[in-house]
Amino acid sequence: MKNMISLQFITHQTERYSYFDSAWMALEGGCKWIQLRMKEAPLEEVEEVALRLKPLCKEYEAIFLLDDHVELAKKLEVDGVHLGKKDMPINEARRILGEGFIIGGTANTFEDVLQHYRAGADYLGIGPFRFTTTKKNLSPVLGLEGYRSILAEMVKADIHLPVVAIGGITYDDIPDVLATGVNGVALSGTILRADDPVAETRRILEL
Repeated sequence: MKNMISLQFITHQTERYSYFDSAWMALEGGCKWIQLRMKEAPLEEVEEVALRLKPLCKEYEAIFLLDDHVELAKKLEVDGVHLGKKDMPINEARRILGEGFIIGGTANTFEDVLQHYRAGADYLGIGPFRFTTTKKNLSPVLGLEGYRSILAEMVKADIHLPVVAIGGITYDDIPDVLATGVNGVALSGTILRADDPVAETRRILEL
């Protein structure tokens, strides 16, 4: 799974783009890892967008995760889920989904990492790197030093899980963030604020 994780795109709705549009542009730009995140939307709306996105992700040979909605992920047979710190616990999600689904978890500290590892997570979304406007109730900002510290502790504890850095990462940050040893970055606003999100996705993947 490590080679699939260089760029994860997290959907976001803006004045210009819908959740579906944002995912389509990332796919068109070459992204192979889409997380449908619609925190404020009712379940019916999430399902509607997910049903449109699933065949598109298949066409582009991309992994398709839902943020939070474990039961819906099982029902729609998408690739997996990403669970935030206030979502369903990972071990409970694993009990519902079984081994065939990818389960990612949000972490901010090494204690979070340890907890997710023991609960059976497949990868970790660690952040935030810096302040971001696309997420409410942010955990403390990590910066480069935070990633280095957590990754060093993971090595010491013999924990081998792919790590995606997340939270306010810009194009210029990516080389330094990857140099800390993470397996990839998760982006949303950086791509959608670009004049041409498709071209921006390609530019990022060329890094």
